[in-house]
Amino acid sequence: MSASPRPDWATVPNLITLLRFVLLAPVCLLLVDGPDTLAVVLLLVWASTDWVDGMLARALDQSSRVGAIIDPIADRIGLAAIVLSLALAGLLPWAALALIVVLDVAMVVFATGAALGGRISVSWLGKIRTFVLMSAVFLLVAAAAWWPDLVPAAQALIWLGVVLHTVSGIDYILRARRAPAAGPAVEAPPSPR
Repeated sequence: MSASPRPDWATVPNLITLLRFVLLAPVCLLLVDGPDTLAVVLLLVWASTDWVDGMLARALDQSSRVGAIIDPIADRIGLAAIVLSLALAGLLPWAALALIVVLDVAMVVFATGAALGGRISVSWLGKIRTFVLMSAVFLLVAAAAWWPDLVPAAQALIWLGVVLHTVSGIDYILRARRAPAAGPAVEAPPSPR
């Protein structure tokens, strides 16, 4: 008797992505209260789940369509909630929050169909943007918790991340609008999830 194939959603990487959703509430609450060592550690764990789920998807050969959909959703929701928390804590300018959220909403509105249809994928610019923005957020939280004199430098790095977020978001929307009505993406390698 052969074992039935596992459902597309039943993967270890998808479990890690769900953990990212669960960790978001305590991370945000700690950030609003004012970053401390626990906030820095939980933020690092939260951010690392994005790398871990992708690595496990490749290593365990557990890439899934569900993972390809929920991973970027977890990224967008998580980043928006974290930058909102930092703005509420007075560490992030509200203008940076507005740019990040407005662009994320625009990407959802104008590019979701093409992304779900597999007609566009994440670009290298988008991956660099994510790395810079998440690193800047982590450095801002660490600076606020341990080295307050470095907060302005971390805020400057946040602005670099916001600029990259804007450029890559506009690129993503333009690629989505130019994508054919059907067919796979050809402009960038597929997402590992």
